[in-house]
Amino acid sequence: MRNEQRRTQVDRGKFIVFEGIDGSGKSTQIQLLTERLKKEGIYCYTTMEPTDSPIGSLIHQIMTGRIKTDNKAIAALFVADRMDHLLNDVNGIVAKISEGTTVISDRYYFSSYAYHSIDMPMDWVIQANELNRNLLQPTVSLFIDVDPDIAIKRIAQNRVHQELFEKKSRLVRVREKYYEAFKKLEDVENVIIVDGNQSQEVIAEEIWSKIGGYFI
Repeated sequence: MRNEQRRTQVDRGKFIVFEGIDGSGKSTQIQLLTERLKKEGIYCYTTMEPTDSPIGSLIHQIMTGRIKTDNKAIAALFVADRMDHLLNDVNGIVAKISEGTTVISDRYYFSSYAYHSIDMPMDWVIQANELNRNLLQPTVSLFIDVDPDIAIKRIAQNRVHQELFEKKSRLVRVREKYYEAFKKLEDVENVIIVDGNQSQEVIAEEIWSKIGGYFI
């Protein structure tokens, strides 16, 4: 029985989550890590939240201002979208990881803890996501920490439409909330903080130096 449990743990894919305020450079680093893993012969599946599911599409419409609703409703929609992300029959990531695929996600529940706890108690947000956390906890959450001024400049350069949460004053508070969540959950979550104010290449090497051991 013990040998079977050990084999299952080895065969199970890794779940790598990238976190950060908007404009932190997550997308670029996900692409660079994916390319590196493929060179190492490790198949990986990349995904993001909100998803492109019907629930995720509704969230995108809210974030771009096409639909108006209360912040508590937005937080609840993220919980529902995350559950579908984990369990849907087409590309649910719990099944992928169980089959041995490494999954790299742009955002997971720490994003909800940080962004939504500005408008409601963080403990409420954590509790709302508890079932998702019980279903799948990240192997590691990589937080790319970037100065909000730099993030805003990147957003202005790269996006035509600014989303609901992409304002400097809010990003400053979101960054603070991330650190509050990391402190609150330091005994139960594996979080690695990376300096996102460096060059893309330096950040990528720092990330690999910290997580490469999970794959080699």
